[in-house]
Amino acid sequence: MIMTREKGFYKRIALLMIPLALQNVVTYAVNLTDNLMVGTLGELALSGVFIANQLQAVLHMLVVGLSAALVVLSAQYWGKRDGRSVKIIIGITLKFALGAGLIFLLATLILPEQIMGFFTKDAGVVASSLEYLRVIRFTYIFFCVTQVLVASMRCVENVRIGLYLSIMTFAVNVFLNWVLIFGNLGAPALGVRGAAIATLVARILETVAIFAYVTRIDQKLQMRPADLLLFEAELLKRFFRYGLPVILGDIFWGINIAAQGFIIGHLGATATASVSVANTVFQVFSVAVYGMAGASAVVIGQTVGQGDIPKVKEYARTLQVLFVAVGLATGILLFFAKDLLPLVYKNLQPETMTMTLGMLTVLSVTVVGTAYQMSSLTGIVRAGGATHFVLINDLIFVWLIVIPSAAIAAYVFQASPIIVFACLKSDQVLKCLVAVVKVNRFRWIKNLTHTRAQEAAS
Repeated sequence: MIMTREKGFYKRIALLMIPLALQNVVTYAVNLTDNLMVGTLGELALSGVFIANQLQAVLHMLVVGLSAALVVLSAQYWGKRDGRSVKIIIGITLKFALGAGLIFLLATLILPEQIMGFFTKDAGVVASSLEYLRVIRFTYIFFCVTQVLVASMRCVENVRIGLYLSIMTFAVNVFLNWVLIFGNLGAPALGVRGAAIATLVARILETVAIFAYVTRIDQKLQMRPADLLLFEAELLKRFFRYGLPVILGDIFWGINIAAQGFIIGHLGATATASVSVANTVFQVFSVAVYGMAGASAVVIGQTVGQGDIPKVKEYARTLQVLFVAVGLATGILLFFAKDLLPLVYKNLQPETMTMTLGMLTVLSVTVVGTAYQMSSLTGIVRAGGATHFVLINDLIFVWLIVIPSAAIAAYVFQASPIIVFACLKSDQVLKCLVAVVKVNRFRWIKNLTHTRAQEAAS
């Protein structure tokens, strides 16, 4: 049987996926609005913000890795209804996230010019990126806290708070962008610096809101501030043993994004602006893909934690079909919707617009692969306990195929930026073969909550 007949399963997936997808819609709508508003200042400003955000992208992937490790472990413990262990894991994750945010903040305080100069040699773009970076770096700490606490709620299937939080952030950020970028309501017109200030204010507010919710309102975990100080050596060991591959996977993926930014940044301001727009538009259209992956990770993790292996296999078969369906729908929608881009980005130069449309055509194809392989490997395999496999698989594809092929295309053959971009996205399709074999062998199922005594007994 390929598709499960358990009607409650589809409802459960929908109730998790839809809020996660909508949360991503709002989050990426913030990015899109920033992109549009900054884009009115010219392509130099747009490129500067894109370059400055490359460091944020690395931190983002690190925190995503920490949050994913939190979800993988905590979902299984929540499947056993072991709330105390979940609280301890949340505290461990939060401490590491805060440490990471502090390191990135200090790096940008000490070596801002050197860091921005790594991504591009265009003096104008570097100057614009530094203007944005001087403010946006103070968002790092708040971003780390918010992401971990939102992930902690996802473990217990409380995903709506993330959506509500994103809506609040969207409203605050867009309003302050309008005021501070363009100098409305009597405020000075601060340009890209105004965009950074708007983001900082929004980050502070969302951190205060999620902390208050988790420690005072949530009735599932019922965490209190003192719970963040709980500690258990065995859980710390498990966090490193099973969570470290997840964290390293996303760290290396962040480095991969930075490396891609390095390659694109050296192709010129037009290519950089095109990638910035294409990636932003793609994020908005791919929300269902990432929402499905997030929902799958929670359901698979909790089911493994409950020890119901036949049900895990049944769910995994059904989810693979759903992944492909979501990917095809997303690809078709993106392919036809991209032609409306000139109506939205009216200030892009014709060359930039043409290049952006070509990149979106590439993404409309590769998103089908993304929907299947990414969701299968992170939403099923990694959540099911095989945390090392995804790390190794990503390292092989990124550093032996993606980055070398893109670098050769760009610097040896001087290929067009669209060809280089296609090389950078090639792994999204190539990983599908690995994913279909790995998932359907079912050797990834491992209960991470078992003690050594329990593992020996079983």
